[in-house]
Amino acid sequence: MKKAIFLFDYTGIMAKPWADAGYLCYCFDAQHKRGVHRLGNLIQVGMWLDDDLSKIENITGKDISFIFGFPECTDLAVSGAAHFEKKRNKNPNFQHDAMKLVRLVDALGEHFDCPWALENPISVISTMWRKPNYIFHPYEYGGYLLLDDYHPLYPDYIKPQDAYPKKTCIWSGNGFIMPEKKPVPISLGYSDQHKKLGGKSLKTKNIRSATPRGFAKAVFEANH
Repeated sequence: MKKAIFLFDYTGIMAKPWADAGYLCYCFDAQHKRGVHRLGNLIQVGMWLDDDLSKIENITGKDISFIFGFPECTDLAVSGAAHFEKKRNKNPNFQHDAMKLVRLVDALGEHFDCPWALENPISVISTMWRKPNYIFHPYEYGGYLLLDDYHPLYPDYIKPQDAYPKKTCIWSGNGFIMPEKKPVPISLGYSDQHKKLGGKSLKTKNIRSATPRGFAKAVFEANH
C-alpha cells in the first residue's frame, strides 16, 4: 500500500482524496488524541513535532509517496506583524523556532525523496527562507467540487465550492505539480469566515486555516 504524510493537519481535508484512493495517510497534529489511531486509511497521530525526522519515520516507515504540510503561521504571517515586536521581546528567536517547522516539511520531503509542498499565507517565510513557488486563492479551485457542494465541517462559515478569496502561498519541491485552476465566481469583499470569525480561539484558527477542499482534490489529481 502506498503511503503519504500530512503534517500539522487537523481536519484531514488534504489527506482525504489520497485515503479514498487507497493510500495509507498519516496526519500528524498536536490536536489529535495523543498516540497513533487508525480510521480506515487515515491514521491520526497526536504528537508535537520538532525537527527530529526519526520521530516521524519510526511511525510511518519508509517508502513515502507524497508529503504536504501546514506549519503554524501565527508567528510568521504578515497579517500578525503588529504583534511581532511584543513576541520578540518575550522570545528573540520566536520566528526562528517557527521556521524549524516550516523547514521540517522541506527536510522530510528530501529525506524520503518524494514530491512535497507546504502552505502558508503571505508571510516572512519569503525573507527568512525563499519566495513561494506558487500563489493561489481557494475559489480558483472551486470548480473541482460539485455544483450542489456544501462544506461538511463548517457550512456556516465556508461557502460552497470554496467560493472565497484568500491569498495563499505554496512552497514545494521534488517534482510537486501545481494543479490546473478551475475557478468559480465569488462575491466582492472578504470571505465569510473572515467576517464572522474574530478573536484567537482554537475554533477560529481551525476554520480560518481549513484546507480548501477543491484545492485538496486538485492536488491529488495532479500528483498521485
